[in-house]
Amino acid sequence: MKTVVLAGNPNAGKTTIFNALTGGEEQVGNWPGTTVELVEGTFLVGEEKVRLVDLPGIYGLSAFSLDEKIARDFLLKEEVDLVVVVIDASNLERNLYLLVQIREMGLPVVVALNMWDEMEKLGADLDERVFARIVGACGVVKTVGNQGKGIDDLKRAIAVCLEAHPSVGLLRVDYGPEVESFLQEAERMGLNRFLALAFLEGEEDAIAMLSPEVREHLARAREDLRGEYSHNLAVFIAERRYGFIKALLRESLRRVVDLNQRLAFTEYVDRVITNRIVGIPLFLLVMYGVFTGVFKVAQPFVDAIESAMSALSGWLGVFLSSLGAPELLVSFLTDGVLDGVGSILVFVPNIFFLNLFISVLEDSGYLARAAFIMDKFMHRLGLHGKSFIPMLIGFGCNVPAIMATRTLSNEKDRIITTLIIPFMSCSARLPVYVLFASVFFPGKENLVVFGLYLLGIGVGVVSAMVLNRILFKGQDSLLIMEMPPYRVPSARVVLKFSWIRTYEFIRKAWTVILAAVILVWLLASLPPGVEYGAKDSLLGRMGTAMAPVFSPAGFGFWQAAVALVFGVVAKEVVVGTLGTLLSGGKESALRTVLPFYFSRLSALSFLVMTLLYIPCVATIAVIKKELGWRWAVISTLYTIAVGWILSVLVYQVGRIWF
Repeated sequence: MKTVVLAGNPNAGKTTIFNALTGGEEQVGNWPGTTVELVEGTFLVGEEKVRLVDLPGIYGLSAFSLDEKIARDFLLKEEVDLVVVVIDASNLERNLYLLVQIREMGLPVVVALNMWDEMEKLGADLDERVFARIVGACGVVKTVGNQGKGIDDLKRAIAVCLEAHPSVGLLRVDYGPEVESFLQEAERMGLNRFLALAFLEGEEDAIAMLSPEVREHLARAREDLRGEYSHNLAVFIAERRYGFIKALLRESLRRVVDLNQRLAFTEYVDRVITNRIVGIPLFLLVMYGVFTGVFKVAQPFVDAIESAMSALSGWLGVFLSSLGAPELLVSFLTDGVLDGVGSILVFVPNIFFLNLFISVLEDSGYLARAAFIMDKFMHRLGLHGKSFIPMLIGFGCNVPAIMATRTLSNEKDRIITTLIIPFMSCSARLPVYVLFASVFFPGKENLVVFGLYLLGIGVGVVSAMVLNRILFKGQDSLLIMEMPPYRVPSARVVLKFSWIRTYEFIRKAWTVILAAVILVWLLASLPPGVEYGAKDSLLGRMGTAMAPVFSPAGFGFWQAAVALVFGVVAKEVVVGTLGTLLSGGKESALRTVLPFYFSRLSALSFLVMTLLYIPCVATIAVIKKELGWRWAVISTLYTIAVGWILSVLVYQVGRIWF
């Protein structure tokens, strides 16, 4: 089976192209010898099945991050028949740098100029034949991935290139006589031109690939070269590559009306959004608006689902009883299965609209600016802004957020960012927030939820500062990132993203959460003959033993302890467990009964604990996968300690003030 590889910069639309080619079917495994996930699928070229491998989104092949190293090693060491380089056409110069590096490896490429509709709006056109001839591409195709435009042309170009087996040779950027002499000598020794350039740039991984004899010989030649140049060879090589890119665009890009007009608009808006005085308050205002919108828009849908689930549970109980079903079976299906999972599903609208609003902010280009804004703030604390990008992803789910730390340039950044991400409030915690905020803080739900998200960010920032000074004193790194252009969010992309995230929530409700709720029901029903959910049930005994630990935080009753324990499986289970134990699983009844167990102050303390303690077993598992058992255990103990200490502080200080 032939192998086609997708490569491209982050946010170039590579995943959209991958889904369009494969029909959305993918398999996830691990890259050989690493913990990084490998995403691949298949598609048909004529009657032949072709393997499509999706490389991580990268800016280059210089191995500054784990993702770049993985991508470079795959292209150098694996059997690759064709590389499809996905280019963000609205940012050609930056995106073409990766294409130049891949062609310097000698690999055949098809170039997908994605988001071409944005260039057309500016009156731009490109001569594909001239472009392909200069860069040595097998094919050049203009696409608009999120609208499905150009995908058929891209498939045809791939088919032609795979069938023709083109001998494209190397792209030879002119690096001047001295460097070219070095490269020719390296090639005579059997060294790939790209690797020889990486050796000149001083990359340790590239040097390690060479035999000691070749390394020693080339090292002497490199030292002679360094004497010829007053500045760094890596800078010189990058300048030459960008010089080639400018010449390429000068020859192939035509009829550009006014690219500077768009840049001027972006710069004008950025002066306000990224302003050092206005930027952070504006970001907080935007996020407050998001949470306000979530509650206002979602509430009618929540009420409708709640009424439907309540009616269905009541009908099912009556129906089963009329058939003479055993009481234990009726309790299992209504209290355990339907009501337990139903108490979670009523929050589906909140999850959907939160993801919808975040997706709009991301697709518009604003979230990248938010990371830039927070970089300035975090530098004042002696930190850097790189951590904030995965932190933002953590608002959706902590698991992909931790996986996103692979793009960070050094181990210190990865470890610190991974350890603080569990404090970012993922969407799984939202059902707990919504329930308690609506019961104990009616009319101020958005303010309470907004405050919890801010608290999570604050704890993460302070933790990063402490870890940075204790574990990695004296090390520092800067945030280098690209600001994507402002775009009108694509309704199709935004809705698809929101649905995927919401579907994951629903899928968990009928799998992991269902299993946890059933286990809660079972333990609450045993030993035989005990009253359901009573203190002398197995569940009651377990909770009673743990309850004293939470007494200083104001919720020292066994049901709360059990809910927090089962919340480790998935945070949504906290609501399902409380519903099962306190109200027979009925969410409407749970709202009525909660004030008999919690005061407003202890409810707030409980929310703080829910926010900060272990996020879920999946998060701990991915920390173990990325960093090892040691850091997974440290993260678990640290989050439990921070959650308990702050929830106790909230309750004890609150008792003094109120």
